[in-house]
Amino acid sequence: MTDFNSNNNSNYRQKSPLKRFLSILGLFMFAFYFVLGLLIIFWDNFPIEINPTYKTVFGVVLILYSFMRFVRLWQNNFN
Repeated sequence: MTDFNSNNNSNYRQKSPLKRFLSILGLFMFAFYFVLGLLIIFWDNFPIEINPTYKTVFGVVLILYSFMRFVRLWQNNFN
């Protein structure tokens, strides 16, 4: 009879507190850059006077950067 739990336990290790903290920090930074990009794009009375085209481009770049950070975080934690 095969013990299914022994196979799962060998592939699964609990994260150290430092790795868990860095994972949470990575998720926070993903959310921060994503929300910052959305704010820059959709905030009508933005405090810094920027051409609307450049404002949109900068917001899209921040959103793309946040997704790059999320992909790197996913690869480090789940592969």
